[in-house]
This record gives sequence, structure tokens and C-alpha cells, in this order.
Amino acid sequence: MTTWMIALAGGVLIGLSATLLLWLNGRVAGVSGILNGVLFPKAGDVSWRAMFFLGLIVAAGLYMALVPGAPLPRTDYSRVGLVVAGLLVGFGTRMSNGCTSGHGVCGLGRLSMRSLAAVLTFMATAIVTTFLVRHVWS
Repeated sequence: MTTWMIALAGGVLIGLSATLLLWLNGRVAGVSGILNGVLFPKAGDVSWRAMFFLGLIVAAGLYMALVPGAPLPRTDYSRVGLVVAGLLVGFGTRMSNGCTSGHGVCGLGRLSMRSLAAVLTFMATAIVTTFLVRHVWS
């Protein structure tokens, strides 16, 4: 299977899962919000969130196990840098009231102007950060 086929299949699966979650459960597939509900649970609202995350982990494991030549996660990053980056992403998702999956996949699919503003901000920040890290600070 070629790289573009794998990417296409992944995109279709993400879109299908987001659509099914909204259609069958009435919930938006915003991963940061789903994780927040697992970490800070409310009665009767944890099981679907935990199953969603379990599905993400199992799917990634199956992909790495079943697809020949599947890329492995990189391990050459600074642990401190990863923790700082994770905290900054968490802060950003709180500020924008959602993450790239909630705004980018689900919000844009629903033609939300708020999500469009959030995605444009995410992308501009990512482009500037990548440029600074790779070309200015390296």
C-alpha cells in the first residue's frame, strides 16, 4: 500500500469516526475535550470517552503491527521539550475551547466560523513555530 493510500484511508476513518460519534452519540470528536472528560470525570459520561481513547490506542497499535514498513514514532526529542510542548498545546486548547480535531475536523465540517478562526490561528502558529525551531534556533 502506498503512502497516499494510507493517508487517504486514515482521513476517511477519521471523518467516518467523527461523523458516527456525532450521529450516534450527539458528541463532537474533539480529542482534547474527550480527554478532559476522562481526566475530570462526570457521572455517566466517562465510558464512551474511555472507549474512544482505547480505540485510538488500539488502532495505532494495529496499524504498526499489520502494515509492513509502518513508520515508528521518533524517540530523539528532548523529554523536557515534549513536556513543555504538551503543556503549551493543552493551554492553547483551553484558550480556543477546542483542539485541531474538534475545530479542524468537526467544526470546519459544520461550517463553523469560530472553528475556521481557530484553525487559521493553529496553522499560523504552527508555521511560525516550525520556522523558528528549524531555521532560527537550530
